[in-house]
Amino acid sequence: MSALEKTLALEPLLGDIEGAEKLLLAGLQRRGKDLESAVKVFLEFLKGFESMTFDGPCVTVFGSARFPESHEHYELARAVGRRLAEAGYAVMTGGGPGIMEAANRGAREAGGLSLGCNITLPKEQQPNPYLDRFIEFEHFFVRKVMLVKYSSAFVVMPGGFGTLDEAFEVVTLVQTGKLEAFPIVAMGGDFWGNMTGFVRDTLIAHGTIDPTDLDLIQRIDDVDAAVAHIQAHAVNGGP
Repeated sequence: MSALEKTLALEPLLGDIEGAEKLLLAGLQRRGKDLESAVKVFLEFLKGFESMTFDGPCVTVFGSARFPESHEHYELARAVGRRLAEAGYAVMTGGGPGIMEAANRGAREAGGLSLGCNITLPKEQQPNPYLDRFIEFEHFFVRKVMLVKYSSAFVVMPGGFGTLDEAFEVVTLVQTGKLEAFPIVAMGGDFWGNMTGFVRDTLIAHGTIDPTDLDLIQRIDDVDAAVAHIQAHAVNGGP
């Protein structure tokens, strides 16, 4: 029996995992409940490690689930996914619609490996149809670890709170030396203008970050230039 089969065999003993993260974050619990939550977290990590086994470098693309196929940001993400696959990278996303679907679609169209780390939400987020492999998570933080763990570069497309959360977490990990200085590319043109201004005119101006921290994310809107930057700066992660 494989490690994954053993993991799956344990799950019925723990009950339904749906709502596990909300329970974990609900405040002080009995020690037994906290232990049960910890075991469920461990099982999700183990399933992720067993499921995401592949060869070669990977790039994670972050972005909103809300952009339709007709939107320019969808087309840009699709082109990015395609070009990354052509350059020899697997493409990983959060596995949902919008930007995630577009990047996975581009990778699939180019014959590359298309990966997704989906999340269970009250308004269910269905995996997009362009995934070669995906796993569904209950815990947001476990999912974020998976999206970071396997990648040697990151592309941040326009998105909402979730996208910003993912982007700033990756930047923080690099800033604090918890993650190699992998390239982080922001794409989407004027979408990032006010954010860049806020970082420069408020965070740097008030001394809450160093001026050099602004360089941790590169704004590049040309697809070929973005992939070339990733290839040039990936740390032990290029094809």
